[in-house]
Amino acid sequence: MTTPTHHRRKTRIAAVVTGATLVAGAFMAAPAAAAPPRAVDPFDPDLGPNVTVYSPDTPVDQIEAELDALADQQRDAEMSSVRRAVYFLPGQYGTADNPLQFDVGYYTEVAGLGASPTDVDINGSIEVYNRCLTADNCIALVNFWRTISNLSLQVNSLDDDGCRASANFWAVSQAVSMRRLDISGANLSLMDYCTAGPQFASGGFIADSRLPFVVSGSQQQWLTRNSEVAGWSNGVWNQVFSGVVGAPDDAGFPDPPYTTIDETPLSREKPYLYVDDEGRYNVRVPEAQSDTRGVSWADGMTAGRSIPITDFFIAKPGDSVKDINNALARGQHLLLTPGVYDIAQTIDVKRADTVVLGIGHATLTAVGGAVPLEVKDAAGIVIAGVTIDAGTELSPVLLRVGKAKGGKPLGAANPITLSDVYFRVGGPHIGKTTTALEVNSDNVLIDHTWVWRGDHGIEGFDPTDGVNGDNERWATNTGTNGVIVNGDNVTATGLFVEHFQKYNTLWKGENGRVILYQNELPYDPPTQADWTQPDGTLGYPGYVVDAKVKNHRLDGAGVYVFNQNNPSIITANGFSVPETPGVQLHHIMTVNLSAGTIQHVVNGVGGQADNTNTGAPQYLVDYPAP
Repeated sequence: MTTPTHHRRKTRIAAVVTGATLVAGAFMAAPAAAAPPRAVDPFDPDLGPNVTVYSPDTPVDQIEAELDALADQQRDAEMSSVRRAVYFLPGQYGTADNPLQFDVGYYTEVAGLGASPTDVDINGSIEVYNRCLTADNCIALVNFWRTISNLSLQVNSLDDDGCRASANFWAVSQAVSMRRLDISGANLSLMDYCTAGPQFASGGFIADSRLPFVVSGSQQQWLTRNSEVAGWSNGVWNQVFSGVVGAPDDAGFPDPPYTTIDETPLSREKPYLYVDDEGRYNVRVPEAQSDTRGVSWADGMTAGRSIPITDFFIAKPGDSVKDINNALARGQHLLLTPGVYDIAQTIDVKRADTVVLGIGHATLTAVGGAVPLEVKDAAGIVIAGVTIDAGTELSPVLLRVGKAKGGKPLGAANPITLSDVYFRVGGPHIGKTTTALEVNSDNVLIDHTWVWRGDHGIEGFDPTDGVNGDNERWATNTGTNGVIVNGDNVTATGLFVEHFQKYNTLWKGENGRVILYQNELPYDPPTQADWTQPDGTLGYPGYVVDAKVKNHRLDGAGVYVFNQNNPSIITANGFSVPETPGVQLHHIMTVNLSAGTIQHVVNGVGGQADNTNTGAPQYLVDYPAP
């Protein structure tokens, strides 16, 4: 599909892009001996060719020309291997008369390098618009994989027709995070209402941000966590607020479809790069917090610890896993610079309090059936900003947290944390895994993940072999389970899991707590027999709590059906949970997107979602009913 190039709203002098070279690479063979520790310049660390750092001295025209060129390159690059990070040193960028305006495309991270979001002040706009498939069909349903964080934005759009000046537009869907932002000057719109067409969007996630009035519009689901909002309008199916000052009341659920939790039971903000007053680079690692609301930086620097960049092994595509593992064993932390890394052996994270931070949507791709990443049972390990892809040979799991069949109990005060960790099975190439994410340790925090078995892509299927493309995808692009949680006291804030061939989410641990769950069942089962459990149950629920579990809580969740390959397929229940007072589901729903049937919301209760009520959710306020 092709989208017309978006023209900036100001006239700019054409400029040659002078930022980082747009390349991505793969792992080379491991050397015979481990490389010695690398020297890292604390004032000017080598972050590789895919990172651009701007200073307030850089002319606005130059920044905008370069970032417009990057956005044009990445606007339709959904399945590309390019990964980019763009950073702004502390200071002011743009003015009322000459604002800095740019768009953010696929696999691009934009962030400030201040200790606080207010240290980087941008007057202008940082936006994502719909992709127009045709002139009158503009949607944001596949606007994935992009990040904005740690800056202040005074919204100021110079606009020829008026519509674009009404808001800063962030029309996105899954694997897109907004963190540590201070936005003012105009509304924030999570849909693009200035283009023609249905304007659908399916996001998304905001955390630790101070926001103006937010227009949710056509967003199907959204989680806003530990933030401040001046107001909120609209909502399609599932708008969830946790620890948000100014959040709307949810007493009228499902009209409007709001779920409001006064305090977030467990949170830890994502680590971030920053430059201190002397100009040295550091990574700030926020501490875990319980029962919180509002932003973490309201009264000064976010509570936590700072790690000098010199304590990190700064990896680039081409480095060996052996060298990475040796660096981790020496006690170094790991920073993955932007690129695609082919991983033929496991990266092992063993030491307590180790930080693995990916920037620019760094991507680990399994090779030869490897498990790309394992986290041992050690308190305080943080994995953030990493995408993990299945490879063409079957991997048993893509990320394992804790020892299989018996994770070690860990304390609640310093949980293992996954922040903006994304999974993909298929899309740019065929992918195969049995399970994407397996959590065995206790006291783990999952703060925003998208676990996706691709429903579309360029996997290399043969369009001339006479085989239905979806049937071929079902047989070759294989992902059995999305998320399996065996550990106790696991919390997930923002759990998005889609299209797996059996269990999208299977929760076996006690005292699980999930805030916002979104699921689409697989689009492509060829027959009902392919989508029937061994005991004869029709289909696999999108969210399953094991029959032995005694305590579990889920707030704000939806399971969607779109059996486009065979609309006659039936799924008995969207959710399946044990019948016990300690297992509680609050504000849940199912919906038919246009094909297929879910007979009940949960355990035989709730209305049927089918093509007689397409787009009309079947809601339950509470299960079991009070």
